[in-house]
Amino acid sequence: MTVDFTYSPEQAAMRKGARAFATTVLKDVKKTIDQFNKPDERFYAIKPFYAKMVEAGFVKALIPAEYGGQPASTLDFALGAEELAAVDINVPSAVLSTGLGLQPLIRFGNQEQKQRFLPDFIEDGMRMASFAYTEVTGGANYDTPDPRYGVRTFAVREGDHWVINGHKHYTTNGTGWDGKGCHLYSVVCRTDPDKSPQESLAIILVPGSTPGVKVTGIIDTLGHRATISPRMHFDNVRVPAANIIGRPGDGIKMTSTAFAWTAALIGAATVGVMRAAFDCALRFAKTDARSGPHPIIEYPTVGYALSDLKMRIEAARYLSWKACQQFDLSGGREHELAVMAKVYCSELAVQVVYDAMRTVGIDSYTDMHPLASIMQDVLCFPLYDGGNMGVRRRQLHEIIKNSSYDPLSAADDGSCS
Repeated sequence: MTVDFTYSPEQAAMRKGARAFATTVLKDVKKTIDQFNKPDERFYAIKPFYAKMVEAGFVKALIPAEYGGQPASTLDFALGAEELAAVDINVPSAVLSTGLGLQPLIRFGNQEQKQRFLPDFIEDGMRMASFAYTEVTGGANYDTPDPRYGVRTFAVREGDHWVINGHKHYTTNGTGWDGKGCHLYSVVCRTDPDKSPQESLAIILVPGSTPGVKVTGIIDTLGHRATISPRMHFDNVRVPAANIIGRPGDGIKMTSTAFAWTAALIGAATVGVMRAAFDCALRFAKTDARSGPHPIIEYPTVGYALSDLKMRIEAARYLSWKACQQFDLSGGREHELAVMAKVYCSELAVQVVYDAMRTVGIDSYTDMHPLASIMQDVLCFPLYDGGNMGVRRRQLHEIIKNSSYDPLSAADDGSCS
């Protein structure tokens, strides 16, 4: 076996291009959204930046070639995600959320469904998709065997249609650019209130223009200030029966796989944010003497602290790369490393940013220094996209307790899964 961390020419070009895009385009996101107080206004303000990402090909990279896309592997996306997140997290999150919304369709949809929906996002890259997953009562128990609990959004079959009723929130991208709804929702629901999710959990595709799709509120957040988190009401939403992906009961596997894709990429995004925090602390240490005789980088305590930060960042980067590669080679079947990358890197990122703040001192807790806003953003990572405590560690628990679990499988390349 050859372990080679050399970039291919295409990967080197993608990484270089993503870095140039971030430092020339995304650098202006923060000062743009800081002008607005309301979360929806901040989200709408990033539309020109999103358009630039569309123009640069980031949305096409989500779509398979046979439907007009120019697909990138999860590993390639990770290389770009790190560079983008080192400058801004909001606009890349909007693109990633469209990818999440499309993952069930891309990985499990039939040819008719893919042909019907995917070319829309090539025809107009500003169209957004959303994964309507989180119930207003919480999303952790979506797979609970007891049908009395868990997902309370239901789809009832009426002739040639499904009729969907339920409430969701944290439905990222769910407002679309006009506040009325995005182009397509992948709605996680149950098809029978008396059957367990193992028999009834489903994902049904709902065009945003369907009557009964309603944005009922916007949740404001401490960080990710321009990432939109609406509450959605699906009120007697009627869609063709052919819009269900797979069969009732398949929703558990689809949801787990979609979140494994984002998990691996969130690991890479946190590396970018940690890198930004390290750069802030290093620059400060090399230029500020704190009323002393020389810059504080000369003190061992500061140098050791920065060394620890850098080691953590490197470890997180390579775990993320490995997780993305294994996810790709296994065709999306291997989830363990992807989930580990999300949990480990997101929690590590909080510690890294905090330790960078300790290096700088009290100024880092004010608007005089970028570390304060970086901390606001980083606190979200362990909590969203399947919280580390409620969802992600449960996923790992389920994997580990399975009778066929092989503790060494994470060291494989995933190609034999």
